[in-house]
Amino acid sequence: MKFFTVLALSGAAQAHYHFSKLVINGTPEAAEWTSIRQTKNYQTNAGVTDVNSADMRCYQMKPGTGTATVAAGDTLGFLALSAVTHFGPVQFYAARVPDGADVNTWEAAGNVWFKIGSITAVPPYGSSEATWPAYNKKQVDVVIPKNMPTGKYLIRVESIALHQAQSVGGAQIYLSCAQVEVTGGASSGSPGPLVAFPGAYKASDPGLLWSYYPVPTTYTAPGPAVWTG
Repeated sequence: MKFFTVLALSGAAQAHYHFSKLVINGTPEAAEWTSIRQTKNYQTNAGVTDVNSADMRCYQMKPGTGTATVAAGDTLGFLALSAVTHFGPVQFYAARVPDGADVNTWEAAGNVWFKIGSITAVPPYGSSEATWPAYNKKQVDVVIPKNMPTGKYLIRVESIALHQAQSVGGAQIYLSCAQVEVTGGASSGSPGPLVAFPGAYKASDPGLLWSYYPVPTTYTAPGPAVWTG
């Protein structure tokens, strides 16, 4: 029985995932947690289910240690280990680190996050890759807006798994925050709308629910509109 339990837990962990490496100019980082803050699920791969938890911000277990550099207008990739093995949207948020603040320890609390990308559902609606473009992908990408103000940011990736989201609280959110310095962007600007984590989502949001039957005829991912600059 004990052996069976260990196997069951191992299988559950393998079915989940975490984001621990960036892909910059097509090259993956050599080691995990180089520019991404190490998350609490680095061993279990478990997702966050309480949208009111502070873990919705970065899910981190300790401060960051490194910062990647990416130019405005370039593509930034996140590697999912081992893959995005649950269907649902994948979204990207950014929060600018205030001048003088330490990027390794800044908490990004309050209304400081704006959405820069969303890989969401496309018809026909179902639970396969045909509906969910990020499903089963090993890498998900976001384009850094060309007019994003130059500076240091936390870039937050989230994969909202909907396979158990038939009722409120069933969605599982896999997320992490990368520390990134954006170069070649605008000298100023006010990206938005700004939201907070926790606070941006409610457990009852339609985008955090999914019905296998009847099959939905529409889907809108949670959160604000994407800021494109």
